[in-house]
Amino acid sequence: MEVLKESAQIIQDLIFKLGYSNKVIELPNSARTAKEAAGALNCEVAQIAKSIIFKLESSNSPVLVVASGINRVNEKQIEQVLNDQLGKADADFVREQTGFVIGGVAPIGHKNRVITFIDEDLLQYSEIWAAAGHPKAIFQLTPKELIEMTKGKVVKIK
Repeated sequence: MEVLKESAQIIQDLIFKLGYSNKVIELPNSARTAKEAAGALNCEVAQIAKSIIFKLESSNSPVLVVASGINRVNEKQIEQVLNDQLGKADADFVREQTGFVIGGVAPIGHKNRVITFIDEDLLQYSEIWAAAGHPKAIFQLTPKELIEMTKGKVVKIK
């Protein structure tokens, strides 16, 4: 059996605990960007579910947007849904709130409670790929599983 990095194993254990059988895999090279991950997996960049952490200005709470790899998050769109201002989250904030480094933030298993939004564009694919706690670790899932696992709200992000 393949031994996963500690942060990736945490995600694998959580996936099983949630009742799913999705397998975390580690790529030989970085999957830090959607383009790198898609190249390694031989899939469309749009099938990469990239996790982007923002900071709510009012409360300093983390907000996760799980976006299709080809989409740029329109922060104004998310601010309208939240009725609050979004700020940039630096690497320290991301690690502090999620327990993961940028480039490896999984959509689940965060240290603190995270408000989660899911890009509606991901719903058109039968399978998508998300980071699994480490820049080289990923797992395959369906958009339905992503919604169930994260309890995220599907929104238009662009």
